[in-house]
Amino acid sequence: METAEAPQTAGPLKPMDPEIAAALLEQHLEFRRFLTSRLGDEAAAEDILQDCLVKASQRGGQLRSGESIVAWFYRILRNAVADHYRSRSADERKHAGLLEEMLAHEADRVHPESGEDSACGCLWGLLGTLKPEYAELLKRVDLGGEAQGAVATSLGITAGNLGVRLHRARQALKTSLERSCGTCAEHGCLDCGCE
Repeated sequence: METAEAPQTAGPLKPMDPEIAAALLEQHLEFRRFLTSRLGDEAAAEDILQDCLVKASQRGGQLRSGESIVAWFYRILRNAVADHYRSRSADERKHAGLLEEMLAHEADRVHPESGEDSACGCLWGLLGTLKPEYAELLKRVDLGGEAQGAVATSLGITAGNLGVRLHRARQALKTSLERSCGTCAEHGCLDCGCE
């Protein structure tokens, strides 16, 4: 039987070359603006910037002779932004899958207003607590099965904008369900017993 190798640790941080540190410190605000404009979130931008500064301190030896320190660091930042969106996309797919599973199960049942049982009685009640535009999107796209392109056209927005709004609506509903249903929501709200 083979034994697994022990995970390698990064080890202690080495001091950053003073020339690199000075160049990065001088551009700190520009780097943060660059990240904020791509992420739309100042807190996430600052977190990623700090992570990238740590990476730069560890990778200072990768700077090619004659290469601009700032250009080199922007490459690190662009890679970090791409990694951030890849990770976020994976999380969104996971959350969308949970919501789709709930909604698919809901579609097999009748709306509670008709007197029949549903996957989660809380779902319909919580839709009313969301921003009206979020509730409308969820009802039209996820519950009504309306094509996203048609919804975007009727609202006079781009498909990309609709995707962002729909993601936010799903996140808001997920947060409301977790607050309302607790552990039931963690397991997909199937055969929900909470009231």
